Amino acid sequence: MSRLPTHSEAHAIGRTGWLRAAILGANDGIVSTASLIVGVAAAHAAPGAILVSGVAGLVAGAMSMAAGEYVSVSSQSDTEKADIARERAELAASPASEHQELAGIYVERGLTPELAVEVARQLMAKDALGAHARDELGISEATTARPVQAALTSALSFGIGAGMPLLAAIVSPAPTVIWTVSGASLLFLAVLGAIGARIGGAKMGVATVRVAFWGAAAMAITAGIGTLFGAVG
Repeated sequence: MSRLPTHSEAHAIGRTGWLRAAILGANDGIVSTASLIVGVAAAHAAPGAILVSGVAGLVAGAMSMAAGEYVSVSSQSDTEKADIARERAELAASPASEHQELAGIYVERGLTPELAVEVARQLMAKDALGAHARDELGISEATTARPVQAALTSALSFGIGAGMPLLAAIVSPAPTVIWTVSGASLLFLAVLGAIGARIGGAKMGVATVRVAFWGAAAMAITAGIGTLFGAVG
C-alpha cells in the first residue's frame, strides 16, 4: 500500500498569537510614549521633566500591557478550557450523537453524507476530543490562547517600542525635541507596520500607512493639548 507524500508549509496563522501581542505592544509603546513626550514638550516643560515623563510612560505602559494581555487572554483560555471540558463530557455520555454531530459538520463543508460519516469515524477513532475541538469549537494548537506568552510578549515589545522615541528625545537638542521625536516615531511606526505585514503575510503598503496615520494623529492631538496647557500656565 503506497503512502501519500507529505510536506510542510509555513503559514502565518500559527504566528497570530504572539504576533498580535508583539505588534500591538510595540505600536502602543511608540505611539503612547512619543505622544506623551511631545505633549509634555509642547507645554514648555524642562528637558528633565520631559525625560522623566517618557521613562514613567515606558514603565507604566509595559506593566499595563502585560497585565491587560494576561487578564484578557486568560479569560479566553478559561472559556476554551470550559468548552473542551464540556465536549469531553458529551463524548463520554453520548459518543454516537457526537459522531453524528461531527459528520453533520463535514456535510455542511461539502462532503457527501457517506464520506462524512466515515471521516468522522476515523478522526474520532484517533482523537475524538481533538477532532471536536478543532472542527466544532474552532480550537487548535496554532490558535489556542497562551496568557503568559501574550503578557511577556506585550510587555517586552512595548518596552522596545517605547524606548525608540525615548532615545530620540535623549539625543535631541531641547529646542527640536518635538520635531525629532515626531519624525523618528513616524519612521519607527512605518517600519513596524511593514515588518508586521511581512511576518503576517499581508500587504506592507496598507499596514505602513495605517500605523503611521494613527500615530501622527495621536501625536498631533497631544501636542495641541500640551500647547494649550502651556499657554494657560
